[in-house]
Amino acid sequence: VDVRLSTVIYDALNEIRDAMEGLLEPTVREKTVGRAEVRQVFNVPSSGTVAGSFVIDGKITRNASARLVRDHVVVYTGKVVSLRRFKEDAREVQSGYECGIGLENYQDVKTGDVIEAFEIERVARRLTPSTGRSTGAERRV
Repeated sequence: VDVRLSTVIYDALNEIRDAMEGLLEPTVREKTVGRAEVRQVFNVPSSGTVAGSFVIDGKITRNASARLVRDHVVVYTGKVVSLRRFKEDAREVQSGYECGIGLENYQDVKTGDVIEAFEIERVARRLTPSTGRSTGAERRV
């Protein structure tokens, strides 16, 4: 039990509202960061299958959450484990550039697939002020 002393009732109401908002679960939103189209598939002995891709829009970052879409159906959801550009590791690849993308624990990549990178945002939910209070100035006739 938390005991607090307030001199103004509005401060007490605000503290109660803030405490109630803290108990609410956050809203989870998925934000698409970038999309890449697989142009060619390479089999590398050390790292498995690598998707030679062209970034269509946004950006692809290493260790980002990703999903593989084939014929408008999500085939795989996981992480980007390797991202290379011109035989060098890259942290991110912007729109309009080509890169090699390796997916975590997934080797069945085909030409024409789309790799979507996304991030999950957690947004704190807020209580809306109630509108049903009377102000005391209302009169019934």
